[in-house]
Amino acid sequence: MNAANASRKHRLWPVFVMPVLVVIAAAAWSGFWFYAASQVDQTVDAWRAREAASGRNYDCAKRTVAGFPFRLEVHCKDATVELKSQTADQAAIAPLTARLGDILVVAQIYTPKLLIAEFKAPATLSQHGQPVMVVNWSIARSSIVGLPGTPQSADIVFQDPAIDHVAASVQTPVARAKQVELHGRIAENSRPDHPAIEAVLELTGATIQDVHPVLTAPFDADIRAIVHGLKDVTPKPWPVRFRELQAADGRIEIKQSRIQQGDLIAIAAGSLGLTADGHLDGELHMTATGFEKVIPALGIDKMLEQGVPQATLDKVAPGVKTKDIDNLFGALDRAIPGWGKAVRENANVGVTAGLNAIGQEATLEGKKARSFPLRFVNGAIFIGPLKVAQTPPLF
Repeated sequence: MNAANASRKHRLWPVFVMPVLVVIAAAAWSGFWFYAASQVDQTVDAWRAREAASGRNYDCAKRTVAGFPFRLEVHCKDATVELKSQTADQAAIAPLTARLGDILVVAQIYTPKLLIAEFKAPATLSQHGQPVMVVNWSIARSSIVGLPGTPQSADIVFQDPAIDHVAASVQTPVARAKQVELHGRIAENSRPDHPAIEAVLELTGATIQDVHPVLTAPFDADIRAIVHGLKDVTPKPWPVRFRELQAADGRIEIKQSRIQQGDLIAIAAGSLGLTADGHLDGELHMTATGFEKVIPALGIDKMLEQGVPQATLDKVAPGVKTKDIDNLFGALDRAIPGWGKAVRENANVGVTAGLNAIGQEATLEGKKARSFPLRFVNGAIFIGPLKVAQTPPLF
């Protein structure tokens, strides 16, 4: 009998081993999770510290860590972001404060150096305690890889972003898009003491008001660039970084860009530098088809139809005199009576013919096109002798 009982007990012990092992594994995993949670919390703090050094101070009314057992979630409720010196103009004015709903930062327990953040709309930007802008979106996500050390890549994506200016409680549209994506990473084979940054900007269905008439109609853009001349990737405001780039004679290499707006398709590549006062300077080689569609938005046709004041010529074609334009039309009338008048009255055709005289014939995506230089001179953008836009200084 005693032998039978001993044999039965011997056979029962494996039944208890598995539950004990499960309890031990659960306890070990819980300990690992709480350790990893503390590490992710430190990584989030490191990210906040980098952002603060870049002029973006994040704060939370309440912060919690959750996600057990397989994820790590840092939830920031009633988030605020103070923006300092993000542009050349903002350096001289009071900071902007953006108030968001919530920010959720997520990391998988096995990849704690990859942080993915989701932002809840809307964001209200205030200055001196008064709202000046409201930003909305349907989805906003960002990711960063490499913290708490040197970040290796960063991305941010907005779906259906909408920016409105606020004045006396009235909201006025400033910008809209179906999607905006910005990606950046340290280029392969770049040195730690002279890193090169690869950047990609993608816009889908974008419109921008009060900047240039051309941008008020929906357009798509895909711009890929490499920034050369940086000394490091330590956090700092953008104007400071651009100033250092200029001092080091750095360049912004546009590897590839494509813009489409209706029938207009344009691609460009080249290299741009910065002047001592922070303006873009350099040249891109552009190939475009359907360019005549944007001539009315550029306003060149109206100038020819109504006559060109010298003040306007000084802006759009420095060095060209009003009398030169008048002499040209006079010469056309002498050669063929009424020709100069016809060109004035059909300015769009005349401008198109003039643009066709610039550059060389080309083919773009199976369509007839023209290739010509797009010059940046102290921030001004020129197509041939005509100034078509002015870019702001970067510092």
